[in-house]
Order: sequence, then C-alpha cells, then structure tokens
Amino acid sequence: MSLPRIRLHAAALLLAVATGPALATTAHTPSAQVPGVYHQQIGTLQVTALFDGTVALGRQELTGIDAGAVTRLLDHRYVPEDGKGLQTAVNAYLVQRGNHLTLVDTGTAACFGPGLGQVLGNLRAAGYDPAEVDDVLLTHAHPDHLCGLLDAQDTMAYPNATVWLSAADAAYWLDPASEATAPQGVRFAFALARKAVAPYAAAGKLHRFSPGQTLPVGVAALDSHGHTPGHVSWKLDAGKGQAVLVWGDIVHFHAVQFAQPQAAYEADSDRTAAVASRRAMMAQAADGGWWVAGAHLPFPGLGHVRREGEAFAWVPGEFAPLPGH
Repeated sequence: MSLPRIRLHAAALLLAVATGPALATTAHTPSAQVPGVYHQQIGTLQVTALFDGTVALGRQELTGIDAGAVTRLLDHRYVPEDGKGLQTAVNAYLVQRGNHLTLVDTGTAACFGPGLGQVLGNLRAAGYDPAEVDDVLLTHAHPDHLCGLLDAQDTMAYPNATVWLSAADAAYWLDPASEATAPQGVRFAFALARKAVAPYAAAGKLHRFSPGQTLPVGVAALDSHGHTPGHVSWKLDAGKGQAVLVWGDIVHFHAVQFAQPQAAYEADSDRTAAVASRRAMMAQAADGGWWVAGAHLPFPGLGHVRREGEAFAWVPGEFAPLPGH
C-alpha cells in the first residue's frame, strides 16, 4: 500500500474514533442533578447542608429600598431570574455532635408543589436514617421550614425527635384566632403549621420554649424576631471558640440585603424588627467569625459574613474535603 493511501486510511480511522463516541454521547441528557448534600466539618460538629429545592421571589417584594437601587445591586450578580422572580434556595441543616443528630428546619415537603420537598430524600442520600434524628430545631413556623416534619403519608418524618418551636411563634401560628386576623396572603400557612406539628404534639414531642429555658446541649436560641413574631436563629457551639449560626430567614435576597440591610421583605410580619434582627445577626456573625448557615442563601448556604463599611458582605465557604479524606 502506498504511503499516501496509508495516511488516508489512518486519517479515516482517527476520524471514526474521534466522532463515534461523541455522536453516541450527545444523545445522553441528564434528568437530575447530583443529590443536594454537602458536608462541612466545623470544629467538633459535622454540618450537612440539605437542599430542598428553589422558589422564585419577585424583586418587587423588597421594601424599604427603591427599585433603581435593587436593579443596580442585582446587575452583574447573575442571580437566575425568570418571569416568576429570582431563584431562591430552600435549605435545611443536619448537625452531628458525636452520636447526637440535630436537624435545623425541615423544608417544604409537599406544601409548595413540585421542585421542592427534597430534604428528607437528601438526608437519606447523605447516609442518615430519619429515625436517628434526636432534635428538630425550627427557626420559625412558616411552611418552608416545618412542613417537612411530615412524610408523604402525613406521618412523623422524624419519629424519635423532639421538635423545638419558640413559644411566641407557636402562640401565633398554631392559634386559629390569629389566623382570623392575619393578612389574607398568609392565612394559608396557619392550617399547614397546625397539621405539621399535630402528630408530634399528640406524642408529647413538641416543645414550646421561651427565653431562658433549657435547650439541647451546645445550643442557644438567639431572638431574631421580625420575619415572624417568634423567629429565632440557632447558635451551635462547635468548640475551640468556633460557632455555627443557623439563622433561618434573616436574608431572602442575598444580592441585596447584605449590601442594604434596611431592605425588608414584603412577607416580614414586622419589617422594622426584621431589619434590626438582620443587622444584629450579621454584626454578631461578622465580629465573632462564626460560620453561618442560611435557609435562603445559595446552596449549600454555608460561609461567613464580613463587614463592608456600614453594611456587610457574604463570603461563601470553599469546597473542602472532610478530615482524613
């Protein structure tokens, strides 16, 4: 065979090798993202972020800030946005201290429709049995934080856990009298809250706590009311001067509210108090160097807060291997 013909055959063979697999793989379309699980070792604690899904929040739902300032803050921040609003994560956090498992918030379960309700499945994907959870700490009684107390059969998703809910939030959200006088837009949430906690209350596993009462070891409830009447942020001692602040709904619009903490959310029950709580939690987290876990920060929602003049900035944690791996 002549040299030119050998070269021609070689070129044809290389082309077949190069194009064959490529043509085959283009037919593959992923149908699901990887499990929404991320582990972070913080001092003596292993914190596992659990993704529940995303909701869309409209920029017009921000108050206390003019529309032009919102546009400038969102410009070049690349927060996904469609006709329904800005993509906003819903996260929960499993904290392991030795053999003790604490879940902070539980996600939406079936309360908000498809695309959400993934916490329980992701907890299992992380290698945990829901029956192993000892305590469930609720930041507040909104559906995206407590509906996940129930599984698909409307039974206790965490049958061996004690559920901790602030007395102030319980008094408001579990009381039908409050529902009758609440703004029309939030009335749907009252029945959902009562349904979610009912089996735990019947089993004597719902603990309504007030400031100063004994809480699980290594846990402190910081008053951060405003978004709801009894909203708390949970500070967990991680040893050696470290702490994790799971702050619930201190922030909904991360691209705006760190830079402009005075920007409130339309759904805040007391916007003035919500702004004050946001400033206080950000200041404490920044000055203490605490880790922060945010229910509506981009997944996994773990990182730090730093001061920027009179305002603040979010510093996402970097991907890190677990110790020894």
